[in-house]
Amino acid sequence: MPPGGETVVGKSFRFVSLLLASLSLLTATPLAADEIRSPSLTALRIDWRAALDQLRTEVTSRPQIAGDFIFAPRRSVPRYDPRAMPALVQLNAVSSQFFTGIARSSVPVLLPFDVAAYLEAQRNRAPGALALSHYQADFNPVDMFDAGPSGYSASFSLEPGAGDGMPSRVYARPVEVQITGSALVYDVADPTGGKGEQVKPLAATYPDLRRFIREGYVRYAFTRFGVAYVVSIQCLDSIAKPRRLACKEAYPVAERFLKGLRVAGGQRMRPLTDMASSIIDRPFARSSDFTYRPSGDIIPNTGYRNKAGHPDVMAYAQIRFPLEKAPAFVRSQSYGKRDKSDGPTAYPWRDNFCESRSFEVWQCGGGYGHQGEDIRAAECPPPGEGREPCDPKQRGVVAVRDAIVIRGVKDQAATLEVNSRTEHIRFRYMHMNPQALTADGMLNGRIVTEGEKIGVVSNYLDHPAGTSMHLHFDVQVFTRDGWIWVSPYLTLVSAYERLIHARGREVGPEIAGTPQPVAHALPEDVIKPDLREGSSGEEN
Repeated sequence: MPPGGETVVGKSFRFVSLLLASLSLLTATPLAADEIRSPSLTALRIDWRAALDQLRTEVTSRPQIAGDFIFAPRRSVPRYDPRAMPALVQLNAVSSQFFTGIARSSVPVLLPFDVAAYLEAQRNRAPGALALSHYQADFNPVDMFDAGPSGYSASFSLEPGAGDGMPSRVYARPVEVQITGSALVYDVADPTGGKGEQVKPLAATYPDLRRFIREGYVRYAFTRFGVAYVVSIQCLDSIAKPRRLACKEAYPVAERFLKGLRVAGGQRMRPLTDMASSIIDRPFARSSDFTYRPSGDIIPNTGYRNKAGHPDVMAYAQIRFPLEKAPAFVRSQSYGKRDKSDGPTAYPWRDNFCESRSFEVWQCGGGYGHQGEDIRAAECPPPGEGREPCDPKQRGVVAVRDAIVIRGVKDQAATLEVNSRTEHIRFRYMHMNPQALTADGMLNGRIVTEGEKIGVVSNYLDHPAGTSMHLHFDVQVFTRDGWIWVSPYLTLVSAYERLIHARGREVGPEIAGTPQPVAHALPEDVIKPDLREGSSGEEN
């Protein structure tokens, strides 16, 4: 079987299946104007034997510790029994000291961690044996690690001046490198998906490796053991700036990271299954108040180069609405004065995902957009008998799902990652008070439960009062190109309907253009893409 884990016949069959699925979308009964669909996901088939073969190669190069790893004979391995793979059990026992929960990963965990060298140094009692970065290709110990039924994510950092052979320029800050390996990939009709250039020095190790710059990151995507892996570094696709890395400067850092990758753990589990898109159930009762304009219907002339928004019929997850209480309003906080409706705290809702910003967003026609949606809480009503006390500075923000937190001490954004047998998805919250988030322990590795209060609606950008009082909320899904932003508009519509126990009413003109195809769409079916974390003077 080739490195990707799929035969030529299998690829041909899969292409025909995708084609038939796309044709069926065109011939099927059209969706009602306000129907919402769930996403389609593909479950990859994992070749654990290939992972064990690689591990065997890595440890047998160090004879002193090779005997610690017991490899079961190929034909004696019972299906789905991790105890029959003592080499993995031993590996997880070592790695879990540094990467908590590594055995929860359903895919082989590739990290820049040379377990064999670490064990050999421990056995020889070598000086500095506990200096972990020495066994991590000079990368600092992990900043964030999450493993679960769909795979794992981790981030490492390289300090300025660290690493032999690195560029002479001293970076103002450590360079953060992220890696995700996933057995679940979201099927989005993405015209730029799968593109990239070969990296010749790494071609022998990673035959299908692609390097490309996308949504503000340089990314290296490859398949190994049947799993989709992506390594990425945030960077500027331009000349370097004093405090920002140019993408070309990031190349040697990412490639050092890739050269250091070893099998570090994981556990064979029952295979995941594909999930087809379906129409989402919504409340039967109709709301007398809640109205919303169609997906993609942004305020006229607010898109990048006056491009329109992008209709997207997907609710990418079934979530709890991110504000604690209704009413709440999805409305532009940058171009609100151009909207002819009743104001920032009134229905109907209006999509603002593709409003013009300097962030690359693949779904938006001009290639740039907002990344997410602005959500505003209702104004406090005047005090009166029987009314609950209302403080405009204490409008609660809650976790939309059970998830792990991704957030550094100084970050003004908190991201929740869901890693389950049916989803690999991220939800990002912005503009809350970073000091308050840190004081409340909203930091890397914190586990939150759906509905748990995680902060309050605020107005932080880079400082207090840097924007209006609102929450920016966005969604990323994992694809073969890594984490990419998708429109959360109908995800929020669906969540709000569950919060108020009533179905909203779509109002306003139909949007010109074709909604995003649903299950397994082919790339030719959509539009143009991309995203960055910079600012052009307008808040996110």
